[in-house]
Amino acid sequence: MGRFLFVVPPLVGHVNPAVGTAAALTARGHEVAWAGHPDLVRKLAGADAVVHPCALPGDLPPRPAGLKGPAAFRFLWESFLVPLADAMAPGVRAAIGAFGPDVVVCDQQAVAGALVAESLGRIWVTSATTSAELVDPLAAMPKVAAWLDGLLADLRERVGGVGGGADPRFSPYGVLAYTTRALLGPVGLPDGVRLVGPSVTARPAGDDDFPWEWLDASALPTVLVSLGTANHDAGARFLNAAARALAAMGDRVRTVLVDPTGVVDPGGLAGSGELFGSGEPAGPGEHGGPGGLVGPDTPVGPGGLAGPRGPAGGGLPGHLLVRPHVPQLALLERVDAVVCHAGHNTVCEALWHGVPLVVAPIRDDQPIVAGQVVAAGAGVRLRFGRADAARIGAAVEAVLDPAGGHRKAAEAVGESFRAAGGSESAADHLVSLARSHR
Repeated sequence: MGRFLFVVPPLVGHVNPAVGTAAALTARGHEVAWAGHPDLVRKLAGADAVVHPCALPGDLPPRPAGLKGPAAFRFLWESFLVPLADAMAPGVRAAIGAFGPDVVVCDQQAVAGALVAESLGRIWVTSATTSAELVDPLAAMPKVAAWLDGLLADLRERVGGVGGGADPRFSPYGVLAYTTRALLGPVGLPDGVRLVGPSVTARPAGDDDFPWEWLDASALPTVLVSLGTANHDAGARFLNAAARALAAMGDRVRTVLVDPTGVVDPGGLAGSGELFGSGEPAGPGEHGGPGGLVGPDTPVGPGGLAGPRGPAGGGLPGHLLVRPHVPQLALLERVDAVVCHAGHNTVCEALWHGVPLVVAPIRDDQPIVAGQVVAAGAGVRLRFGRADAARIGAAVEAVLDPAGGHRKAAEAVGESFRAAGGSESAADHLVSLARSHR
């Protein structure tokens, strides 16, 4: 049996796909260990995950909310990914020494894994959890590309020492890309890329206090609104606009809106549908933002709030449920549309379930992924900075309209995902690689 070390950054969207592949390997009897942030990895991979700790950089500057384009790309690498690599490198080196892996699986944004593995003469594979790098986003920006090459060369000298020359984002032993042609489109790909499809797998069970009975209480289509786990700084205006748009559509849809930091203001929804709530704070586990209220006029489960309809401005419309977090995979089985930031994981999980999307990309890889969604016919794109309630409402109406074909297109992409194999296909390649280099 083989031994596989997964090197991951402290980013939920980059750990989750690896979790499925790691689980597939473990189920076949192979040994799996991790190099990364222990708390995050164990939260996502399970409490019994073997994690070799890697340090995180300290005193990172906050990313300006309005940063986009080349400036956002420079900030990502210069102020986060390179400092992260410097901090993680000693832990990665220690993990390889202690675990002795046959193959090191390096996330594309945890470049310390690639550089250290290369310097030690280890077999390493790239885990590409987003397709953005695969389409060469810097092709039209040669100066930025040259700047990044210099940054990585300096990092290699510090982290890996002299020797080696492979791009740490693209292993010569192969790249596991968690997508398919149905979403990626007919673009040229670097050598060695294997389109294994998304790794969508069950996650460790947590406290499920989601009010499923609220969802069961109506036959109306359900819309999920989420900006993922890393966009809180930029999301307040958009989430409030989405809340206003969907609050006004209570005769046509019900909405679950994810608001991790409590930025949605119920006071801004006055007059939008039937309001519910007593004006008291929500109990534990419920929305903790202004007002902190949920509906409708029935009990909503542990920590929820049930009571009489309140005055305008005293709560949220009964068809709008605001939560700090949701069991996303389970919820996607029961929703009819998703409004999101075009994060690759959220997009792929929605399409896996055949759910069409309204995508409003903010930065990083999101514009590329949003373009793929639209080109596949599986959704509608909005400009994040100009997405007001009217535009969001119209986009939701469009993707819910059967005549638009968005759901059929989403289902077709989902079928391609399942056919590709996902985590099982990724595990097949890793096992084959390990055997061929023994």
